[in-house]
Amino acid sequence: MPRTDSTATPSDQGLTVSTTGTDASASAHADGEVLLQREGPLARIILNRPKALNALTHGMIRSITAALTDWADDETVQTVLLTGSGDRALCAGGDIVSIYRDARTDPDENARFWADEYTLNAQIKRYPKPFVALMDRIVLGGGVGLSGHASHRVVTERTRLGMPETTIGFVPDVGGTYLYSRTPGELGTHLALTAATMTGSDAIALGLADSFVDSARLDSLVDALKRMPVAAAIAEYAESTVPAAPLLAERTWIDECYAGNSLPVIIDRLQNSPVAAARAAATAILAKSPTALTVTLESLRRARDLSDLEDVLEQEYRVSLRMVAGHDVVEGIRAQVIDKDRNPNWQPSSLDAVFGTDVQAHFAPLGERELRLPRVHVPAEPETSVQPGTSVEPGMTGEIHTTGGLRQNTERKATA
Repeated sequence: MPRTDSTATPSDQGLTVSTTGTDASASAHADGEVLLQREGPLARIILNRPKALNALTHGMIRSITAALTDWADDETVQTVLLTGSGDRALCAGGDIVSIYRDARTDPDENARFWADEYTLNAQIKRYPKPFVALMDRIVLGGGVGLSGHASHRVVTERTRLGMPETTIGFVPDVGGTYLYSRTPGELGTHLALTAATMTGSDAIALGLADSFVDSARLDSLVDALKRMPVAAAIAEYAESTVPAAPLLAERTWIDECYAGNSLPVIIDRLQNSPVAAARAAATAILAKSPTALTVTLESLRRARDLSDLEDVLEQEYRVSLRMVAGHDVVEGIRAQVIDKDRNPNWQPSSLDAVFGTDVQAHFAPLGERELRLPRVHVPAEPETSVQPGTSVEPGMTGEIHTTGGLRQNTERKATA
């Protein structure tokens, strides 16, 4: 979320598998929504909906999950690489037209999508092998969920990364509140409320990426990953000096204005700031759903106090279901994507009409509908695995099982 307005028809046949041997495949079909390739020890996931900015369908989520599960226990796979087809995006999220349709006709499908997507986000975070994400060009929403939790996150001078959910009356998800709540100072709060994007340099400074590689060298990096350990390959092609991060230059006023838990106070500070960028931020925020903004701020503050990604994803799942059952998500998508009048009728329409009890209700337990992600025991000795097939309590989609892809690793996980 948000799922991007797609120009391609979503299909559940989102999987194309190329060869599984040591040679690169030339047989991947262009109509597959996910291309899986094996090139020696390198296993590749290529998002393949370029006309739709590689927006995610439910079939794509399931295909990626299955591939990662298989590769986790495949001794011939040493590294996994995530890239996107075309020259516009790694992934711009998912198909928000589908959210609009399902919210009106089949709300349970949105719940199933998010349950599977958030489970995949956690699987990537805990993956036992190096997972390299090339975060080139547009990386939004669900694209951040696929790449921002990887063990090796590579950005370029073309990267534009963000969580634009508040624009459609939603809240950052896919672990976005986990990532944004852990940025320096209040930079993540600013980005979440305004829905602004960041550069590749910003992403590194804010902890959402690790290495900066010039886009002209990406093909060479991919080739090196077939021949070399991940750390050595990235070190060979990454810039030793990362360009300046524009957001860091704004941190003084951002930290001052966004401190605290009161959205009206934050907006008042922004509006009365002598900094033009602060006043522009206030204008951008006030155009968005008052409910989405207030719940987003509360989500970020709660996420700061949660210990791991799984806790945050489970919180985001509760919030996502409550938000999509309300008015503003459907209305926001209508205004932005369906009718394109850019004039949403938010309900309530003002911050003073959003009551604390209504905000807190978004975080209440879901009972039998809870998403219960596998918890990986942190052992005294590193790299102890949870056996595949160990089940946990049922969530929205029934039993969620641990897989070979959820073996315990250190916080920044697999190295090579």
